[in-house]
Amino acid sequence: MYLDSAKKKELFEKYGKSATNTGSPESQIALFTFRISHLTEHLKVNHKDFATERALKMLVGKRRRLLDYLIKVDIERYRSIIKELGIRK
Repeated sequence: MYLDSAKKKELFEKYGKSATNTGSPESQIALFTFRISHLTEHLKVNHKDFATERALKMLVGKRRRLLDYLIKVDIERYRSIIKELGIRK
């Protein structure tokens, strides 16, 4: 599997405040970004996989909503996570 518990723990340690803090917006955005990049690579090969395309669009929407929340709460945290992950609006 492409996303095992060790990889999730590594993402949460790097972007969240700790390995067990899985609910922070930064850690969720990092997890969604990892999943989005994986699905994007899958769709480059399997361009007729419309179920995966829908799932990708839903993930992008979830990440966008979290980023919008982070803008309202703390703009500096938003700017730092955008810079770290290399996301553009």
